[in-house]
Amino acid sequence: MPSNSIDSLLHEERRFPPSENFTSQAIASQAIYDEAATDRLGFWANQARTLLHWHKDFSETLDWSNPPFAKWFADGKINVAYNCLDRHVQAGNGDRVAIHWEGEPGDSRSITYAELTVEVKRAANVLLSLGIGQGDRVAIYLPMIPEAVVAMLAVARIGAVHTVIFGGFSSESLRSRIDDASAKLVITADGGWRKGKVFPLKGAVDGALAGKKSTVGNVLVVRRGENVVDWVDGRDRWWHEELASADAEHEAEAFEAENPLFILYTSGTTGKPKGILHTSGGYLTQVASTHKNVFDLHPESDVYWCTADVGWITGHSYVVYGPLANGATQVLYEGTPDTPHPGRWWEIIQKYGVSIFYTAPTAIRSFMKIGREVPNGFDLTSLRVLGSVGEPINPEAWVWYRDIIGGGTAPVVDTWWQTETGAIMISGLPGVTTLKPGSAQVPIPGIKIDILGEDGTRVDPPNGGLLVVSEPWPSMLRGIWGDPERFQETYWDRFKALSGTKYFAGDGAHVDADGDIWLLGRVDDVMNISGHRLSTAEIESALVSHRIVAEAAVVGAADEATGQAVVAFVILKSKQAKKQTTDEAVAMLRSHVAEQIGAIARPKQIFIVNELPKTRSGKIMRRLLQDVAEGREIGDTTTLADTSVMQIITDKMK
Repeated sequence: MPSNSIDSLLHEERRFPPSENFTSQAIASQAIYDEAATDRLGFWANQARTLLHWHKDFSETLDWSNPPFAKWFADGKINVAYNCLDRHVQAGNGDRVAIHWEGEPGDSRSITYAELTVEVKRAANVLLSLGIGQGDRVAIYLPMIPEAVVAMLAVARIGAVHTVIFGGFSSESLRSRIDDASAKLVITADGGWRKGKVFPLKGAVDGALAGKKSTVGNVLVVRRGENVVDWVDGRDRWWHEELASADAEHEAEAFEAENPLFILYTSGTTGKPKGILHTSGGYLTQVASTHKNVFDLHPESDVYWCTADVGWITGHSYVVYGPLANGATQVLYEGTPDTPHPGRWWEIIQKYGVSIFYTAPTAIRSFMKIGREVPNGFDLTSLRVLGSVGEPINPEAWVWYRDIIGGGTAPVVDTWWQTETGAIMISGLPGVTTLKPGSAQVPIPGIKIDILGEDGTRVDPPNGGLLVVSEPWPSMLRGIWGDPERFQETYWDRFKALSGTKYFAGDGAHVDADGDIWLLGRVDDVMNISGHRLSTAEIESALVSHRIVAEAAVVGAADEATGQAVVAFVILKSKQAKKQTTDEAVAMLRSHVAEQIGAIARPKQIFIVNELPKTRSGKIMRRLLQDVAEGREIGDTTTLADTSVMQIITDKMK
């Protein structure tokens, strides 16, 4: 790694120790690091018992006798939905708002814990009446509406298994996931609001179930978009009609801690989606613990908002299960951040007095592109903790986020984790950690992270290597649905012969002299330029550090001379875009990257674009940009929030 790497983007003044006012009131303290270091398993057992209600206490914290197949709290019994609902009502907090929901058109609802509990009980009774029981799989294909949360919790309440499928997926993508999980029921909606209009959903379900025998016996349809839908008599049922006739009482049954909770499909290198399996007790322990400590949650006073869609793991862990297990009041928003105007998110924060805000770096950089004038038009003084998730956040975006959105005082916790890990693994803790812009910081208490070389030995600072999790953790994936061999091969075989059973995350990282971790992106996002390994994240960070750049994505393209060449796609800040020609901007940025990192990193090509291809959750789809850079036919675009973006970029390249 070049000596003037990502650390060169840091300046000494860009370190933010916790303020005395924050430290005195913070939930976490140095003591939890000390407790976890002294007795890691004891720490997790204490978290499980302190944060959750167990119908039957566990006697063994971890069974690691058959790695990589872990069992956490295995002889304990728990009900996930009871922990998220009933116990809060029984504790006298039934009148506390669980969800402030905002529809994109401006309609809204505030739902208390008591009201949410009744809805989930009714939905659970509906599921039982349709023949759904413990272990059965239910596919959920809904927009960001309260019924999505109700459906997930109802499935969990009866011990069934949900697989939530992002509302932007096509019929074919739906079909493959429904078939792989052998789902017995689909819960969908007529449509949902997005970018000022209703997008249909039920038609995609009809297409997924058409033409062949399916395991699906019924389709429950939520009325949201009021759009016309086709109807299959005997199969399709209206959600509101079924719930209206269902009993409002349902007693939560206790299930074993390892009872499967959900399957969540994520992309795989083979092209076939991987069904990541998570179970109940360990998963809920870690999401509740991290949600409380990483975001410094005070449930009696905070209003929390995570902008993720429930179709992704962030939505599972930090929209549904973590916040509700902790009795939090949170915001749920149906639409896009720029509809009906670019200040929509800030308007919502002002309306509800949001105090904790968790979003993606891509969204932050999009707001930087628009300019500070928009957020400055709203009262954001309620914000006291900010979070980042999804990919490494460059230092400039981190500082902008803190200064413009957080008023220069709110700590920014940059969290690293994955669908497979289930919960946050690396992050600073507000009130404890001295924060560094761009660094994910340190493993959370109770998590063991190492940076290894290709030979399986530990890499010393400041050299980069491969990030691994060295010890099992409570919210870890329990397998790939129906494919234990792929589970072992994909995640556990890389270092098995060299240094034992370790989870390989697929990400590169390095540790600085202070012991703080810097993520370098996916290993397959590391380019080999004339024998030098360069991180796409590092080059993107250098590009975005330039005053004219709002956002950037970098890919490696095949090159006869160097093996791979750096190709960048850059969005300019709107005001800066008018001040120079495209050629001038490209020349300026190529020179800037060379200055920041070294001549070896200078992009061979830079394309100035208006948008980047992103999923609904804000993740940039770099494989599609690589298709463009290498002149290939564009791959599957069904996961994009706006499928027209790739056509616009392709036309621009001609």
